[in-house]
Amino acid sequence: MSTNTVAPPRLSHLQAAIRVALALVGVGVVIGVAWAWLAPPINLVIALTKAGDRVRGYVGDESDLLFLGAFVMTGLLFVMAVTAAVAAWQWRPHRGPMMVGALSIGSLAAAGAAAGVGAMVARWRHGVVDVAAAPVTPEHRVFYVHEAPAVFFGHGPFQIAASLVIPAGVAALVYAICALSTKRDDLGGWPPVEVAYLVSPATGPAQTAATDPLGDPSSPSH
Repeated sequence: MSTNTVAPPRLSHLQAAIRVALALVGVGVVIGVAWAWLAPPINLVIALTKAGDRVRGYVGDESDLLFLGAFVMTGLLFVMAVTAAVAAWQWRPHRGPMMVGALSIGSLAAAGAAAGVGAMVARWRHGVVDVAAAPVTPEHRVFYVHEAPAVFFGHGPFQIAASLVIPAGVAALVYAICALSTKRDDLGGWPPVEVAYLVSPATGPAQTAATDPLGDPSSPSH
């Protein structure tokens, strides 16, 4: 087994874990802003029927873009989780279970921050579609507008929870794969753990009179 020569860290494991979690939250805010500018808006049409009812629909194949925003958000969070796990593994003195917890909690919080900030910025950019306030009249029955893309794949609690948990699971999985690549029980982190191996001394075969006689016996006298 190789010797662990890592130097003592200046920060405690708890301080390092808090810094990683806070850094991930900051990255989540940046991802939310970037998503609001990358995800395309959805074009809608609001029409007035002959009965005087207002209806809304999608222009052409714009309905296919309903899931594009969620895919973009998931992809950005996936890249963040993989990069964070690999970078945290390079912080060698703080390898261990506490860092896995920091990555998981930080990625979960980052996903929430990215979704919240992204939804707010997208709403600020594209506004809110108000069907009742659309300027449609019997003379102008059709009004075109666009709305902000969706952050999640659906509005159900299970869909929202799954979208938030995925980055945390990816970060923990990548960190676990990195841990499997090391041969040391302490993962090469601090404090080093040296395992002592007991080796029994080599012993030869027991000597007997048949194999190692003390002398030549004299023949018996009659």
